[in-house]
Amino acid sequence: MGALGMGPLVMGIVNVTPDSFSDGGRWASTDQAVERAMALVADGAEVLDIGGESTRPGAEPVDQAQEIERVVPVIAAVRARWGGAISVDTMKPAVARAAVAAGATMWNDVTALTHAPDSAGVAAELGCDVVLMHMKGEPRTMQADPTYDDVVAEVGDHLRGRAEAAMAAGVARERIWLDPGIGFGKTLAHNLALTAGLGALAALGFPVLYAASRKRTIQAVDPTATQATDRLGGSLALALEGAARGARMVRVHDVRETVQALKIQAAVRAAEANDRRRTS
Repeated sequence: MGALGMGPLVMGIVNVTPDSFSDGGRWASTDQAVERAMALVADGAEVLDIGGESTRPGAEPVDQAQEIERVVPVIAAVRARWGGAISVDTMKPAVARAAVAAGATMWNDVTALTHAPDSAGVAAELGCDVVLMHMKGEPRTMQADPTYDDVVAEVGDHLRGRAEAAMAAGVARERIWLDPGIGFGKTLAHNLALTAGLGALAALGFPVLYAASRKRTIQAVDPTATQATDRLGGSLALALEGAARGARMVRVHDVRETVQALKIQAAVRAAEANDRRRTS
């Protein structure tokens, strides 16, 4: 991926699925998904994350042939219209391989390259950026009473180990991103602790992707936010917290609003820096 600016990159979500927690079914056809992707680009997305298998709590697995059928035509069509970064959200090496052949430049893996024995080797072969995410358990069972002694330390240790394993398999260090996996085998307290402790993860020396958009963590704080679309305010607050604590990319549904919020945050910081220079 290209050079990172001062603020985090904004990754827009394109779910080519019938059952994703936030917008399952809305962009399930290739034409709908491509239209959604280009709308997110117009809204300011610098990266598009295209997925064909829901990883919401309780989600059922999808056959890799069906997943390829869902995502590859969308990636190819978007690539024909746009030269920016495209991520494929998948745990399966075969899907990642097909996606990169179609034009994807990043593999976003919720299993941190543990789903298959050849995952890390395939990532090295593809030479794309790789997001290593922490997940306790699997989507069908991950929210069944997850426990940690020290969630920040344990997630950091796990991701450090996965990064080392990826590099040992041949993945270039500069291609690796880390994601604490907000909502993936974590309680509200765990998610808040990971957000507050994001700097410790950033200190591992890899860029951090922070993904909390529309998640149930927001409803746990504000019980009135029963629908995913009720969680814009919480999503923006978490994106700003992630940016403030060192995230180099935020993965979001509401791109235009997030871009605007980050611009305001950056403007305030710039004014503060100018004032410090003026008075020093």
